[in-house]
Amino acid sequence: MDTKELLKKVRKIEIKTRRLSDHIFGGEYHSTFKGRGMTFSEVRQYQFGDDVRSIDWNVTARYNEPYVKVFEEERELTMMLMVDVSGSELFGTTNQFKKGVVTEISATLAFSALQNNDKVGLILFSDEVELYIPPKKGKSHVLRIIRELLEFTPKSSQTNIAQALKFLTNVMKKKAIVFMLSDFIADDYNNTLRIIGNKHDVTGIRVFDEREEAIPNIGMVQMQDAETGALQLVNTRSKKVRNAYGQFHKEKVEYFLDSFTKSGCGVINCRVDESYVRKLLGYFKRRG
Repeated sequence: MDTKELLKKVRKIEIKTRRLSDHIFGGEYHSTFKGRGMTFSEVRQYQFGDDVRSIDWNVTARYNEPYVKVFEEERELTMMLMVDVSGSELFGTTNQFKKGVVTEISATLAFSALQNNDKVGLILFSDEVELYIPPKKGKSHVLRIIRELLEFTPKSSQTNIAQALKFLTNVMKKKAIVFMLSDFIADDYNNTLRIIGNKHDVTGIRVFDEREEAIPNIGMVQMQDAETGALQLVNTRSKKVRNAYGQFHKEKVEYFLDSFTKSGCGVINCRVDESYVRKLLGYFKRRG
């Protein structure tokens, strides 16, 4: 992708997702993800209706009239976007690949954080951490994240979610809001997730295509495993083959749901042909 085309694509995503985050998600994001606590701001004269427990007795004694301590929310938060860039993200049978939906959701969340003056960081992972961008504030930083989501070429096409979560533990010492975007066609990450869930506010966003859940009866089809590259001739006329295919994905989805809910983490399921706007908004409202 040349620079001119890339900038055009970044701009297109910025216009679409920034409008969403400004008009829809800004307030919802703010009320859903609270700051780290309350911090002292100032003292002022007591006003009718103030909580008497907030009276500053030292200042009150000095000026011989009541003064109260004013506290404000320590708002600054850090959002980490953890994005699966393995081969299966390039799958899509409708008008959009999973990767395109993941990029738009990530951009919308990043702009929501930007609007609230929070830091945003990015981890792109396959079966290894492919790229780490440390959390920072600012529009130019968010645009850099979008550029990487659009043009990054991973070294590996396979997936290891546990490895990515372990990396997060090493780089994020303070509590963060973590959104992990993947199709979660993976195993063996529940124990690592449980540890992460105790420290960070984690949400798994599963982006999937309807054809991953079931294949139609369309005869003999040559299929390629997006993560291993292996080619195989599949007889979709066989009910046994179709059932085995459906069962494989059903087990992966159940593992995802079970792992995240038992770890106290949030879950969002978003099919590529569904409105991710509605999914995110519904999730924020339920949590707010």
